[in-house]
Amino acid sequence: MLKLNPIKSDKIWGYELWIASTHPHGCQDEFKKACGGDYPLLVKVIQANDTLSIQVHPDDDLAVKLEGEGNRGKTECWYVLDAAPDAKLVYGIKEGYSNEVLAKAITENKLEEYLEFVNVKKGDFIFIPAGTVHAIGAGLRLMEVQQSCDLTYRLYDWGRGREVHIEKGLAVIKREKMIPVAPFPGHFECEYFELDTINVKGGWSMLCSNNDGGAKDTQLLYVISENKAVIRTSNEKVGKPIAAEEIYAVMPSEKITVEGTAQIMKIIAK
Repeated sequence: MLKLNPIKSDKIWGYELWIASTHPHGCQDEFKKACGGDYPLLVKVIQANDTLSIQVHPDDDLAVKLEGEGNRGKTECWYVLDAAPDAKLVYGIKEGYSNEVLAKAITENKLEEYLEFVNVKKGDFIFIPAGTVHAIGAGLRLMEVQQSCDLTYRLYDWGRGREVHIEKGLAVIKREKMIPVAPFPGHFECEYFELDTINVKGGWSMLCSNNDGGAKDTQLLYVISENKAVIRTSNEKVGKPIAAEEIYAVMPSEKITVEGTAQIMKIIAK
């Protein structure tokens, strides 16, 4: 079991903490060594003090087509850790508008007229398949689980003057029906990852599966909240105290136990 130390990246809108990553743009070397190579997911905590840009990410096929071999797409999800009373997200675009209309709106600084905004609160869950137009609003703190990819096409930046990627961004947009924003149901899975919340009251144990022993068989435990809880391996008699927003990597064939009261998000790569 390895407690992972975050890598902080300051942004004009706030900051990101890369809390589980083997991506070359922010690699936790101990994690990469422990799990035996390229872990297919990237887990972040995002603190948005201001609204992020309107952006979209490619799927696996388009990532290779537009950026070359060796690139992954980026399907992601968010779990809301904290939210201001009026916090909002951009979650998709309105129906019935062509890419030509959207391109004109971007150049005329009118794209917000075509965006879908949704209110969110603490505990909500948002699934963002590759190709979904989205943006995190001000006053939000999120945990993000995504494919290990750092490809972002910025469509619109609220007049802040940063580069936008209109051609590539419009090329990867998908107009599919999306899962409504709602409190996390306790379990979620898609093609790339599986998430489960565990409410520990007294004690809870898990044995990490050992399929082929590769990097993706490592499981992650993210601490959402805790109240005098400890974590220990089967070789330890005394547990180590855990704290909210810590994350632990549990290696294949390893058994761990959490004792006390805590809410944990278990993350499994698929």
